[in-house]
Amino acid sequence: MASRPASLTSPAKAQRQALIVAALCGVAAASIALLVLHSLEIAGGFAAAMLVLTGAAFAWSRFAPTAAEDERETDWSVARTLASASDDALAVTDRAGKLICANEAYRLRFDGYPTPPGLPLDGGGMADLASAGRTAWRDGSAQVDRLASRGRPMAAAIERAGDAGDMLVWRFQDAVGLNAAADVQALIAGPTGDRLAAAGIMAALIAPDGKLLAANRVLRERSMGHEESVVVGRDFARFLTADAQGQVRFEREGDKGNPLRIIQIPFLEGDDAPILVALLDEEESGQPAIGASAAAHVKSLISLLPVGLALVDRDGRFVQMNDPFVRAAQVDPNQPPLYPGDLVVREDKAAVADAVRKFANGATHSADMAIRLKDHPDEPVALTIAGARGLGDAAVLLSLKDNGEETRLKREVAQATKMQAVGQLAGGVAHDFNNILTAIIGHCDLMLMRHSPGDSDYDDIQQIKANSNRAASLTRQLLAFSRQQTLRPQVLQLPDVISEVSQLLKRLMGETVKLEVKHGRNLGPVRADPGQLEQVVVNLAVNARDAMTAKDPTVGGTLTIATRAVSAADVRKLGNDILPVADYSLLEISDTGAGIPAEIVGKIFEPFFTTKEVGKGTGLGLSTVYGIVKQSGGYIFADSKPGQGATFSIYLPVHTAGAAAPAKRVEARDRPADLWGTGTILLVEDEDMVRVVAERALTRQGYTVLTAEHGEAALELLAASERPDLLISDVVMPTMDGPTMVRHARERYPDLPILFMSGYAEEQLRKSIDLDNVSFLPKPFSVQQLAEAARDVLAAAPAG
Repeated sequence: MASRPASLTSPAKAQRQALIVAALCGVAAASIALLVLHSLEIAGGFAAAMLVLTGAAFAWSRFAPTAAEDERETDWSVARTLASASDDALAVTDRAGKLICANEAYRLRFDGYPTPPGLPLDGGGMADLASAGRTAWRDGSAQVDRLASRGRPMAAAIERAGDAGDMLVWRFQDAVGLNAAADVQALIAGPTGDRLAAAGIMAALIAPDGKLLAANRVLRERSMGHEESVVVGRDFARFLTADAQGQVRFEREGDKGNPLRIIQIPFLEGDDAPILVALLDEEESGQPAIGASAAAHVKSLISLLPVGLALVDRDGRFVQMNDPFVRAAQVDPNQPPLYPGDLVVREDKAAVADAVRKFANGATHSADMAIRLKDHPDEPVALTIAGARGLGDAAVLLSLKDNGEETRLKREVAQATKMQAVGQLAGGVAHDFNNILTAIIGHCDLMLMRHSPGDSDYDDIQQIKANSNRAASLTRQLLAFSRQQTLRPQVLQLPDVISEVSQLLKRLMGETVKLEVKHGRNLGPVRADPGQLEQVVVNLAVNARDAMTAKDPTVGGTLTIATRAVSAADVRKLGNDILPVADYSLLEISDTGAGIPAEIVGKIFEPFFTTKEVGKGTGLGLSTVYGIVKQSGGYIFADSKPGQGATFSIYLPVHTAGAAAPAKRVEARDRPADLWGTGTILLVEDEDMVRVVAERALTRQGYTVLTAEHGEAALELLAASERPDLLISDVVMPTMDGPTMVRHARERYPDLPILFMSGYAEEQLRKSIDLDNVSFLPKPFSVQQLAEAARDVLAAAPAG
């Protein structure tokens, strides 16, 4: 699937900034007051005031998202993975009707990539699909239940999507009802229908308009006089007649013919669904004129139907359940239920029992009701109940649709969507943290320039800076989870990575935890950042150690790190819809601890989720692992049974020799010790605290600094002053963002050196900034790092 740009920041940026700024700036201001005034009371009051004023100011001034926040590239990896794993045909179009992306199933279904609604559909399908598309733009979603392409029945679901609601997602899947009807039609016209005919049972499939879709041999013979007669497409009612007593006979046989008992089997839902009908001869007394084997043959037909059907007797006990019903109801074959109420939760038992009793006592037609199966109480399913006559002990027919696969896919999509949304939020929080930390670290650097190591305040300032750098490492972990950190991938072998980190792991595990390493043969190379991959191994190993020593540190356990090759054939056998079919190198890390409870397995990769005691964990370890693996193109799964330990499986795609080689990173040249510089720098930054620190830092290095709070102000300065020697700009700003401003500036000065600074990762920004000859400085940065970056960019710029 293809991808397209989307926003760089979340619409909730202002709320996050208000909370983060209030907390960190209040603490920083209090720390500085304590250093300068040596008064705990003044520092406490200053911290409280800063907390209130700063939080209110940011919440008021930054409440609405800006137009510049729409430049970030959407991470399509989750959508691409799910789409490639789905058997449904999926396509995405934009507001202009342009096809943005489509999966392989879409290409196969429609012989290419036609843009919906202009698809090769039978009859008036194209018009119906176009109408549904207009409805989806208006109401958010629409559905077409009956479509066909070259005779293949299908259904379509359309949903409006995207942050701005500017895309439509088109989903095409085989129409289950139509396929089931086709299967039943084939059964009636085939050998199964002949077996029913041998028992004297006439079977027919009737369309909603009353026309015959299929009929078995005996029905054709009785209704038309010859078993080879063509009855399909004719009105079924025209073959029947009723006398004054209401008894129904074949019109061809007249009053001399046997009365008929008609049994309707509603095996599909919907007003336009076909009906399965069985006709039985009965004597004038009302008793069936055929043998007891007829009911058995009808039950045989039910067992062959591809939909979930069950028969219940007059006492409410199960008589028969076909295989689709067993799967849909999740029946344990070793302990089959006696009553339908045994399948549902306690609150639904009475309603199901009442409905079965009503139809067993002669209620006509059918009824649908929503029930909750006891094994999955949070997922209601539809149960259809109808009366059954002439089937021996059976009095009630139950129909249950198997929603298991659909429900599982919905859960996986919901979990993937949630992780994606949390990742975007985490990335935005990290960006805002980096702005604040830049200001704190910068002010510390400026204060350190006025204090020598012997001063009483020097150590305290160093402590503030050290803690700020620790906070910066947390933001890097958040960026790792949100897959926005800068990676330096290399082609490597997993055993080499494990070898590099094994000595460190032995020290981390301690004496009570045994480390076992097992490597498989024929492992393919993978492309990943070795440093980040080592962090993945260390994080998982430390978590495993803590799990094994949580109750008793003296007991310990065994940590096993294993690698092996997984072929595409092995992936097919796994049947995992999330994992695309390909060759992988697998890294497994397992422990012998207490395991992970089932209720929290789905939450372990979420940031700030932890089961450790307060102060013993940040909740970012596994979320960092998740982000690094996903950003490296891999997949991670957690498998655990309580009391049997946990296993984390990481699938990294094998790097093929034909793949494009990574771009070489230019090695940093030796920087001059003297950071003093000359020239004019135009500094563009919307955050006041960052702009002030950067201006003071550059001015101290000898530069003349012009400042602007956004892109438009910077362009006005460029028009009113001489050409600057360097332009330093933030990326995301209100009114006009950095890249847009730079494009306008280069229309006037094509060779103007550019240095972007941002709290987002360089790799993420370079995907969305289509500008040449620009440099990048990640936040947070120190005064020295800013001076070095400015000096390097100016030194590399062409003369003049």
